[in-house]
Parts: sequence; C-alpha cells; structure tokens
Amino acid sequence: MKGFLKNTWKHRAHVAMSLPAVLLFFFFSYMPMAGLVLAFKDFDYKLGLWQSPWCGLENFQFLLASKSTFVNITKNTLLYYVVFTAVGTILEVTLAIALDRLVFKKLGKAMQSIMIIPIFISYTAVQFIVYAYLNSDTGLINNLLGIRVRWYMEAKYWPAILTVVRMWSGVGYGSVLYMSVLAGIDTQLYEAAEIDGASKWQQIRHVTLPSLVPMISIMLLLSVGGMMHSDTGLFYQVTRNSGTLYPTTQVLDSYVLNAIFTSSNYGFTAAATFFQSVVGTALILLANGIVRKLGPENALF
Repeated sequence: MKGFLKNTWKHRAHVAMSLPAVLLFFFFSYMPMAGLVLAFKDFDYKLGLWQSPWCGLENFQFLLASKSTFVNITKNTLLYYVVFTAVGTILEVTLAIALDRLVFKKLGKAMQSIMIIPIFISYTAVQFIVYAYLNSDTGLINNLLGIRVRWYMEAKYWPAILTVVRMWSGVGYGSVLYMSVLAGIDTQLYEAAEIDGASKWQQIRHVTLPSLVPMISIMLLLSVGGMMHSDTGLFYQVTRNSGTLYPTTQVLDSYVLNAIFTSSNYGFTAAATFFQSVVGTALILLANGIVRKLGPENALF
C-alpha cells in the first residue's frame, strides 16, 4: 500500500489528468451496474428497485418466448455488425492510404478536416437529410431517376441504405486514426523498398499494410465487445421507426428502446440489455484469445 501511494504521488500529474475519465467511467459505467438486479425482479414503482420481489429468470424467459422476433433481431444485429465492420475497415484503410500518398499534402490536410465533420452530426439531423433524398413524393432520388419507390415502406432496400449512411458518418473519422499510424512509419522502409525496385503497389502491400495490422487488430477487438450493441440513432431515427421496416432494420437496441416506450416492464428491458452485455463480454474474450494465439503482440491482454 505504501508503494502504491508513493507511486501515485510520484505520477500525480498523470493521475490528475486521468481523473475526469476515471470519474466518467465510474458514474456512467460502473454505478449503473447495480441496476442489473432489475433483470431478475418483478419491478414495482411503489416498492422501488431493492424492495421489488425477485422473479428469477422469468424476464429472460419472456425475452425468449417470442422466438421468431428474438432470432430475427439478433440476426440483424450480428449481420449489420459484420457488414459495417468489414466494409468500414476496408474503406477506412483505403482512404487513409490514398490521403497518405496524396502529392498535395495541404489538400490532404484540408480533406481530413472535412471528412471528420459527419461524425459530429447527430442522427437526429441525419434523418432529415436521408428523408430529403428518399421521400416518395419530393425526394431527390425519385425525382432524379424518375421512379416512385416508397422507400419507407420497402424493407428490402434498407440494409444498403443504412450501410451507406453509416459509412458516410464514420469512415472519415476512422481513416484519420489509421493515418496517425501511417505518419509513424519510418520513411527509410519506403526508400529501401524503392531501391529494391518495388512499385508503389508493392510498397503498400509489403510496408504499409503490415504496419497497419496492429491497429486493425486492436480496432476489431474493441468493436467485438459491442457486437450486440448497435447505434440506436441509426436504426431508430434514420428509419423513423417505421414498423414496416422492422424485418430488416430492427436490432436489439432499437427493440429495447421500443419496449421501454410501449411497456412498463422494465425488468424485461433490463434482461435484454443484460443479455447483450454478457454475450459481448464472452465474444471479446474469445476474440482476444484467438488473436493471442495467432499474434500475441496484437492482443489486448
């Protein structure tokens, strides 16, 4: 204990800098964990959280009772994660390499600033942009193509639409993260490859991409933990919560949000989020174990 206090005082400046983040995690991530007991209780407002009677696994049984709905939203959640992660990683890495290879560096810096803007635009605002394009009467897409598709009534189009919106929002910011790695690559590696007669593509393949592998591994591992969680704004607001789109757009998070608005059974919604967290934890442990076997230097722990 004495050594811990001595080391803490020695690095007091770093402790003070990290304190806001520690407090943020404590109050918004750890303290709410006490509410997990709600998943095992028959919640009653009059009795409160701690005095409400225990109901065991009834909330989980109710969650699994509607098997077809539960299977569909779980499938949607996992498929969207796979598509967003695969397409997003490819586009982010490609864009980062393209900007890094850009001859006009000042133009590249300006493009970086422009590309990260969408990440700061709330999906509350994005839904109006999407609606301006897809409105069946005055939408830009219908008018340009001369068609009359009722986009908000056709579920089959929305996996592609949501993928485009997600890529527009996040690819620019993600590419900047990879560019920070590219900036740290020793230029002598490229010079040595060029002396050996390597073309630009060969330099990218044998120097740039291997240097990005650790960052790609870390980003994938971090995202695996949130595999069962989706961006509620994207699936709830951009789709305008249209019931006809549920077969292809409803995921676990939007399902829980709808349940909160339409039902007072908070034990059921707590069971759904508890299920998400447990599965996410198991997946990140599994993924980290696999990475540790294949490349220990790229594992999180």
